[in-house]
Amino acid sequence: MRDLGVGFGYLMKGQRWVAGHGRWFGFGLLPGLVALVLYVAALVGLGYGADDLTAWATPFADDWSSPWQGLFRGFLTTLVVGFGLFTAVITFTAVTLLIGQPFYESLSEQVDRTEGGDVPESGLPLWRELWISARDSLRVLTRVVLYGVLLFALGFVPVVGQTVVPVLGFCVSGFFLAEELTAVALQRRGIELKERLALLRGRRLLTLGFGVPLTLAFLVPFVAVFLMPGAVAGATLMVRDLVAPPGDDDGPGAPAPFSLNKG
Repeated sequence: MRDLGVGFGYLMKGQRWVAGHGRWFGFGLLPGLVALVLYVAALVGLGYGADDLTAWATPFADDWSSPWQGLFRGFLTTLVVGFGLFTAVITFTAVTLLIGQPFYESLSEQVDRTEGGDVPESGLPLWRELWISARDSLRVLTRVVLYGVLLFALGFVPVVGQTVVPVLGFCVSGFFLAEELTAVALQRRGIELKERLALLRGRRLLTLGFGVPLTLAFLVPFVAVFLMPGAVAGATLMVRDLVAPPGDDDGPGAPAPFSLNKG
């Protein structure tokens, strides 16, 4: 359970890092502001159109008597909006990172530089980095959608659907949110998606301690934009310890080193 606190500590360290490097905080805000405008427009559209979408999808309920039709469609509308918010929380980071790939990679490199030691660089052209980032984000999103559909179905189970399922939903969101954020630093280190997932699963509580509080914070409007620069910085600090070479003194609570050898 200690890893939960350690993971949360990395999130706080990242926020403190950008607070002490104001220029980089402002630099890291730009992609989030662009993504925020896009997501607000999409969610407003969903909010206005959810009733019509539900009515279109349930023509069999047109002849139901009151109040059953209203209750049934109101329940489905709530689920649609909830699923939209869930999807927005998960995909916001991926879209923001894709928009801000050059911004966040520079920020991550600066964190490595100020913390000392090697500053890994991918050595790839920008178009190639964007392609890899988009491809991996799509793979992660596919996994998230599958989990989301399963959790959506389990939401209809009495008691469990209203207690256990929401908790699992936040854990799934937090895990994949942490994966997207750590991908900035791990991709520079030449670590592929499969290895990144294995690395984070190996320290699941650490990953959840970092990602779940951030997921909860992202539910508050506009908060995600202001936390993103610090989240990228914190994820980079966490990666530095996760992939630290054997023998490095990483301090109390440091994770076990992760081998970069692919053979």
